[in-house]
Amino acid sequence: MKKNSLILIAILVLIGCKNNNQADGKLNIVTTTTMITDLVKHIGGDRVNINGLMGSGVDPHLYKASEGDVTKLVNADIIFYNGLHLEGKLVEVFEKMGSKTKTPIALGEVLDKSTLIGSDYFASNYDPHVWFNIEYFKQFAQKVTSVLAEKDIENTAYYKANEAAYLAKLDVLQNTINAKIETLPKDKRILVTAHDAFNYFGKNYGFEVVGLQGLSTATEAGVKDVQNLANFIIQKQVKAIFVESSVPKRTIEALQEAVKSKGFDVQIGGTLYSDALGSADTIEGTYTGMFEYNVNTIVNALK
Repeated sequence: MKKNSLILIAILVLIGCKNNNQADGKLNIVTTTTMITDLVKHIGGDRVNINGLMGSGVDPHLYKASEGDVTKLVNADIIFYNGLHLEGKLVEVFEKMGSKTKTPIALGEVLDKSTLIGSDYFASNYDPHVWFNIEYFKQFAQKVTSVLAEKDIENTAYYKANEAAYLAKLDVLQNTINAKIETLPKDKRILVTAHDAFNYFGKNYGFEVVGLQGLSTATEAGVKDVQNLANFIIQKQVKAIFVESSVPKRTIEALQEAVKSKGFDVQIGGTLYSDALGSADTIEGTYTGMFEYNVNTIVNALK
């Protein structure tokens, strides 16, 4: 029997279990990506218990729920996920959860679809990497706050105060990033990465973004893709290309070799955090730290 079938059976077995808060009386929250986990920690603070399903370096496009994850999901009071079909392998599990126990909250659904970047690679028909637009992430924060306040009325003032502080922090991040990017000439704003996770970043900050694997890491880059991108790099005289923490670096290394075989030297400018944050004990383990780190890495390598 396939693993997915076993997980669905486990859901059905657990569905009848009573969903209680832990002994401390706090809300039990399950989150998917590390970005969402970090966001909920900032808003929920010490008034909630958080179980993040995905860790540092985990690719949400390919993530599959374990039986342990199912237990966490069934026992959760609230489930926050990105949506827009980012967590593709989890959709079937979420559908079962929604129909039988609760409706998991897809934060991407709060966004105005007319402003999103279209994509045929995802069932949602939109590029799901929306956290690279800070204004969208602010809307995520507002949605998380409203849900927590609705579920836990006694702590409404606490959640709203945390929201205000975090939104102010995101304003500072925007100003810092804008100042850094302004030091990079517009003709050098070409970002080549393993897959197209940075289109919202490119749209906001004037970068031409090219990903070797397209929008989803579920698709493999072929020899023709590598050669075509190698020619593009030479034509545009791109100084550096970038590895991603959640994507095997062999794809970018193959691209670098293809460029060198044509007589042009392109450097690997560093590792960017795209679909997951860095380790929990680092600056890159937070959304704001990750964003600032990425911008510094990109600008410094392309100057």
